[in-house]
Amino acid sequence: MLTHTVVYPGTFDPITNGHIDLVERAAKLFERVIVAVATSEKKTPLFDLDTRVTLAQTTLQHVQAAEVVPFHGLLIDYVTAQNSHCVLRGLRAVADFEYEFQLANMNRAMDPEFESVFLTPSAELSYISSSLVREIASLGGNVDGFVPEPVAAALEEKFTRT
Repeated sequence: MLTHTVVYPGTFDPITNGHIDLVERAAKLFERVIVAVATSEKKTPLFDLDTRVTLAQTTLQHVQAAEVVPFHGLLIDYVTAQNSHCVLRGLRAVADFEYEFQLANMNRAMDPEFESVFLTPSAELSYISSSLVREIASLGGNVDGFVPEPVAAALEEKFTRT
């Protein structure tokens, strides 16, 4: 089954230059890249869902194929509703692979047509994670090289108010 749409799910709390790199590269492979920003009940996100969606929309507006939407529920159901059977996942390190491999196999067990596409970020972005960015920002560190300017500003505002 050929698909023209890939769904890139995540909490994007916050979206980083690594995420943006993956979306830009996926846009060269797919006609439509849906960035599905998860509500994330199991985690306690720093930013609320609306803020995470807005930051992703702002920082991805230059990628014509990208569409940013809030997402809730079972991923496989959402992907199917988008007339797709394919998700994009980023792999930064070997540690990511084990978890992602388990997810890919679980999704395929629920739907044999379901596929996971794995991309690695550009080498200069491979060490960036949202959790590290949040920690650096919370300690007053400079995150300009890790996130776009609107995200850096939102982090600064968040941590100067708390």
